[in-house]
Amino acid sequence: MIPEIGQLALIIALCLSIIQTFFPLVGAHKGYASWMALTKPVAQGQCVFVALAFVCLTYAFLQDDFSVLYAANHSNSLMPTMYKFAAVWGGHEGSMLLWILFLSLWTVGVTLFSRSIDDQTLARVVGVLGFLSIGFLLFLLLTSNPFERLFPAALDGRDLNPLLQDPGLVIHPPLLYMGYVGFSVAFAFAIAALISGRIDAAWARWSRPWTTAAWAFLTVGIALGSWWAYYELGWGGWWFWDPVENASFLPWIAGTALIHSLAVTDKRGTFRNWTLLLAITVFSLSLLGTFLVRSGVLVSVHAFATDPERGSYILLFLGVVVGGSLALFAWRAPKVGFGGDFKLVSRESMLLTGNVMLSVTCGAVLLGTIYPLIHDAMGMGKLSVGEPYFNAVFFPLMVPVLFLMGVGPIAKWKQAAIPELKARLKWALLAGVIAAIVLPLLMGGGSLLVSFGTLLAGWVIASVFVNIVNRVNSMNSDQSVIVKLAKQPMHFWGMVVAHFGIGIFVLGVTFVKGFEQEKDVRMDVGDTITLSGYTFLFDGVVKVPGPNYEAQRGIIVVSKDDKPFALLQPEKRVYTVQTNPMTEAAIESTFFEQIYVSLGEPVGGGSWSVRLYYKPLVAWIWAGAGFMALGGLLAMTDKRYRLTVRRRNPLKVEKEEGKSGNKSSPAVPAEG
Repeated sequence: MIPEIGQLALIIALCLSIIQTFFPLVGAHKGYASWMALTKPVAQGQCVFVALAFVCLTYAFLQDDFSVLYAANHSNSLMPTMYKFAAVWGGHEGSMLLWILFLSLWTVGVTLFSRSIDDQTLARVVGVLGFLSIGFLLFLLLTSNPFERLFPAALDGRDLNPLLQDPGLVIHPPLLYMGYVGFSVAFAFAIAALISGRIDAAWARWSRPWTTAAWAFLTVGIALGSWWAYYELGWGGWWFWDPVENASFLPWIAGTALIHSLAVTDKRGTFRNWTLLLAITVFSLSLLGTFLVRSGVLVSVHAFATDPERGSYILLFLGVVVGGSLALFAWRAPKVGFGGDFKLVSRESMLLTGNVMLSVTCGAVLLGTIYPLIHDAMGMGKLSVGEPYFNAVFFPLMVPVLFLMGVGPIAKWKQAAIPELKARLKWALLAGVIAAIVLPLLMGGGSLLVSFGTLLAGWVIASVFVNIVNRVNSMNSDQSVIVKLAKQPMHFWGMVVAHFGIGIFVLGVTFVKGFEQEKDVRMDVGDTITLSGYTFLFDGVVKVPGPNYEAQRGIIVVSKDDKPFALLQPEKRVYTVQTNPMTEAAIESTFFEQIYVSLGEPVGGGSWSVRLYYKPLVAWIWAGAGFMALGGLLAMTDKRYRLTVRRRNPLKVEKEEGKSGNKSSPAVPAEG
């Protein structure tokens, strides 16, 4: 009866989500305090029942209950327990249940950490999140029921896709979904502000930590997905501009713009319309990614190939959410005042320019992702848009963004003096130039593009330290440097750590693109191959049994300067149920470089095809992403987000409304 309990829990959760939507929204509109009082308990109750459903599905997998169709299709009795657990979200139905679970958890988070938010705003935010829950729960129950029974029960399961039987896939999808779904909170705050008409700095202040947390989770999720593809697929690439990769990258780009726009709206009260539109766009892109992955229109190792009925439902839901949000925005936007003034040379101008460049980049990636689908849907035939297009449009658009990352944090609000910026940033530019000359020479030379990429990375990293020095020097006190550094707010440290991570990331990408080496060779037992100073000795292949697979494990001894360096053991696996061969690469890293070996196919007589790579600084790509996520987590802990509500003088509010032409909130956040 466990699956039936899970099914019932989903139905109850749907009923609660309807209550969560109707009563708080209507109560906030009519001023019914008793209706708004339902906001927290109903949202938390809905989360309990969604969690119960998830536990029931997990139990079916762990107990090998193959009378559940979804478990029979995605699990097997021979699978290790860790992968049985991961298989819960390894298919379409379970992954959507995980999505809904995270949506309910984010909603509960809002109810628990919202004592500083007025009751009407909280009711509207949770009501909007309840509406989203209704859509996804209906989708799950009507088209993707994870508890559907199979009669008679299967003797054993079909096994999880071997590509997904990897430790990285145990944590990659949950983190990615935490980011995807987390942007729903920013969306809900934006819609709540539009419904109320109180579009001021308060909603941006309340939304910032939630948006930053979602962005940090998405950053880690994307990085883990890239790392998984890098070592699991055996082709040595860390990003392929796969359509499903792009589906997660698009909300990340827009989310990056949103984080910076929220900062301006919070600090200066400007960019209000732009920030609202970005909040709608980010979550809309998350929904679009859901449609692309689950509609069956894409062919990808990351995609869930499903029937068109599911895609049609998501497309309809996407149209309702996006269309309704944009209609609400179009109604309210003309009534929103512009906010604070600023000059052409100012921090606001630079943040706005960076946001525009990020938005253009997002549009270019979106076009390259969906244009082949549109081309095919119009009966014009199949079309492929690959890496050359994305590299040609993405990297040039990022150059001004990287430049502004150095200038923007140094510039003053409202108006900045160009001579002052020059004086402050000359050392950062000098450091970038030195890095562009010296670092490629240490690798034996390099192209102009390598030097330019190194210049940009050096500029970003050096400007971070220049910013720290300027902050310390600007403090008028006799305290020590350590004390001054300790007094800097967490949002500042979050910014510099994230920007430092981007510089590390750019340097890693530049050196991998400029200096990596590759050899595809045939190797007999005893053969040696030299690549970039490393000698690879092929010592044969041995058979190794796994829990649910048989592996051919290569033995490759690596030496450098006639000294042992590493023993690499790449594998070729054939799984018991799904018999397609899988590649497991072997990797050895140092701080500055990495060697990568993957085993190809046997070519007769004990010989094998082997692919060898030398990749300098490739690990810095994921290290940079880690710093970015850490920066986001630091920023969201800033004490400014621990708010209290300060009631404003109604006469003052009315006077301000007359000046700005905007209906302001009766309550504004104060630092707590």
